[in-house]
Amino acid sequence: MAVKHSVVACVLGSALILLGGPTARHAEAACGAVTCFVVIGSQQQVPQAGLLTFNTIYSYTPMRLLDGTNGVIPGIDQGDRVLILDHHQEIRTITQMVAFDFNYGITEHLGVQVTIPYLWRTHKHIDGLGEDGPNGEGELVPFKDNGIGDMIITAKYNLLPTLRSMVIPGFGVQVPTGSTSANDANGDLMESPTQLGRGNLGFIGSLYQTYELIPHRLNQFFFGSYRHTFRNNYGYQFGDEYNLSLGASGIPLEKAPWLALMGQFHWRYLVHDNISASLQRSATPADAPDFPGEPIVIDPTISDRQVPNTGSTYFAFSPGFQVNLEGVIDSPLTKMTSLYFYSEIPIMRDSNNNLAQGTSFIFGVTRSVQLLKS
Repeated sequence: MAVKHSVVACVLGSALILLGGPTARHAEAACGAVTCFVVIGSQQQVPQAGLLTFNTIYSYTPMRLLDGTNGVIPGIDQGDRVLILDHHQEIRTITQMVAFDFNYGITEHLGVQVTIPYLWRTHKHIDGLGEDGPNGEGELVPFKDNGIGDMIITAKYNLLPTLRSMVIPGFGVQVPTGSTSANDANGDLMESPTQLGRGNLGFIGSLYQTYELIPHRLNQFFFGSYRHTFRNNYGYQFGDEYNLSLGASGIPLEKAPWLALMGQFHWRYLVHDNISASLQRSATPADAPDFPGEPIVIDPTISDRQVPNTGSTYFAFSPGFQVNLEGVIDSPLTKMTSLYFYSEIPIMRDSNNNLAQGTSFIFGVTRSVQLLKS
């Protein structure tokens, strides 16, 4: 099922991606690179007034081709604003990230959250299909980069606080603090979706709801969010993101209240990206004797164009557990401190012949400190 409409979510404990290439020969493609988006309650909730909750979250997210797909996607020459059809073949992307997340209660109802991601990304693709190599097979081009990604600042308000429930809408701004100028192994600018930053502001709306089904034993939660990112200076605009998550956490053993088991389902929908560019296609054997050869011009007009093979649908299940260290070791170092681990297992993926997110892993530490007395 191909994703064809224009329209998931604030990356929870994460950050995402950005563009590249100055000439047709080194045109880059609409490679994808996303991150895990597990819902972590200590991130989404509004802490009590004066309480600072700090999360350190590590995630490992591989992306690969699905069976039955070949990964042939368009190339993008951002310097000359050219979209080249079938010019590029994806192989693999691996993103590792450490997100530093600060969540502070300004009042009993109002909170602010700041998430700063640091990413390591490696990527491989074959560039120049129909153009490079004796038989137009293209050239293997690796890429790697690391650094700070786009920071997210979110204001949240607890609408309906009770002893057993809360409903928290949020509004966030994704600030373009991540690099957009990294080059591949040939020294050419990489494409936007592979960069560490997006290159322009993004707005994020979210809603978090939780309810204690069994007081102090079983808790249900829901999270939904929407992100819109504006077009960057390369003429590239990431498609809108929609995200829905539903899950529960519970304490299975009465004698071990420090151990909680958790499970959640995630659905994510990403709309096609868009670029302001002219349109070409890679040369094929039918173009002989000009094969291998320069791409063929289809439309020289620079206009807004949907980027084929972007946009995706993703559905996954994430089992996990959390250990309250204060309940295991009584010391000042473990006070209000927890460890947690999740895996994110895909159930259904439609990546439009592009790379698809594989099984991912998340490990985190949460610690809370009362800075001001209420």
